Amino acid sequence: MQLISLAQAGHEINSDILKNSADMENIDPPTMEGLDAFLAKNNGSTTNNESEMNGSVPPQLSTTTQWFASKSSKKKTPPVSVTSIIDGLKRLYNEKLKPLEVTYRFNDFVSPPLTNSDFEAKPMVMLLGQYSTGKTTFIKHLLRCNYPGAHIGPEPTTDRFVVVMSGPDERSIPGNTIAVHADMPFSGLATFGGAFLSKFECSQMPHPLLDQITFVDTPGVLSGEKQRTQRTYDFTGVISWFAAKCDLILLLFDPHKLDISDEFKRVIASLRGNDDKIRVVLNKADQVDTQQLMRVYGALMWSLGKVLNTPEVVRVYIGSFNDKPIEEAAAGPLGQDLFEKEQDDLLMDLMDIPRKACDRRINEFVKRARAAKINAYIISHLKKEMPSMMGKAKAQQRLIDNLQDEFGKVQREFHLPAGDFPDVQHYRETLSGYNIDKFEKLKPKMIQAVDDMLGYEIPELLKNFRNPYE
Repeated sequence: MQLISLAQAGHEINSDILKNSADMENIDPPTMEGLDAFLAKNNGSTTNNESEMNGSVPPQLSTTTQWFASKSSKKKTPPVSVTSIIDGLKRLYNEKLKPLEVTYRFNDFVSPPLTNSDFEAKPMVMLLGQYSTGKTTFIKHLLRCNYPGAHIGPEPTTDRFVVVMSGPDERSIPGNTIAVHADMPFSGLATFGGAFLSKFECSQMPHPLLDQITFVDTPGVLSGEKQRTQRTYDFTGVISWFAAKCDLILLLFDPHKLDISDEFKRVIASLRGNDDKIRVVLNKADQVDTQQLMRVYGALMWSLGKVLNTPEVVRVYIGSFNDKPIEEAAAGPLGQDLFEKEQDDLLMDLMDIPRKACDRRINEFVKRARAAKINAYIISHLKKEMPSMMGKAKAQQRLIDNLQDEFGKVQREFHLPAGDFPDVQHYRETLSGYNIDKFEKLKPKMIQAVDDMLGYEIPELLKNFRNPYE
């Protein structure tokens, strides 16, 4: 090392320098740039070699041990990776909730598994209504321009589901491409098949409003004979899927189309469990005068009371969301003032969506966790009711036929609220394609992990991190 120091100082290495031992003792140690990083990089292998020389091998460095450890132990996300509420929800889902969903086939009976894009997606607003009630015009009114692929007319023009979202340029993306796009939260729609994906597309365009909110434009709900022959896919199932993902659902009505068809009733029924998201808009109200508007409003409230089947009065916004200024409204000065206040209230509701999106996501996450627990209780109960040896086919058919009674047994045994149970008919149809004897028994540790998540970890997450939209 002393020779290296002399060479770094510029001295010539010869026999005379080696003979002068007194000078050699006063030389500073040499400069070794990069040695620390090299030693740190090879620290593991050096330790391993030293251990082998001593006759012992550390178990944590054994390749075989690592293989088996990766299969038997859970790979947990380190706490430092959680930097927001969304990160925390993703960690809790992957570690606590997803194992319960996979074990008891939650994705087959209730909802497909969540992906990272589901947690990171922008808030969504879905528009529903019969044809020519102004759904596409409403989006155009908010954007103050047409989106790619928009068609507006008195006839049924929008024949597909269109997601209007932010993008670098104006273009339309086909449904099959969207369903496999990892950065978009629409992979779950692949379960509805190619017939639906051919009627699904995404319209992208750069717009400041779309940087905050994504809109879902839907086909007009049919009436009469058409509603039984036109659909080649599960229309109400798709609506229900979007309703669970959306932050706000706008039901649009036309003063001249107040009748609620059978398909519209099924669509509204499919929104069950998302009642807090529903807002009703009486659009094109400038086409009637004040007296007619009063009667139309009363008739609409009467119709909605029968369909929504609730004693509470639903909030109905009155307005005319189109390109015409409010001053040209035919309802006179009273109608003009009313339209301005109602439109301001609705726009304020829309502006609050990004701020409330984080709370809504937590609410949907907790709702999903409760549904996953109930699904686990139902599956394990059906498994327990199956005989161990003979008569399994008859026992399965009996359980499927009496599924409503079995739900009641689960509810009473575990003291669960009846309103959280899934739709019996849908569950029965799905259950008929499975062998109940192959289901898993109840695993209390999984249930307890989800209970701890709901009782302690989510409140702790909310205490540690702020709403990112505030």
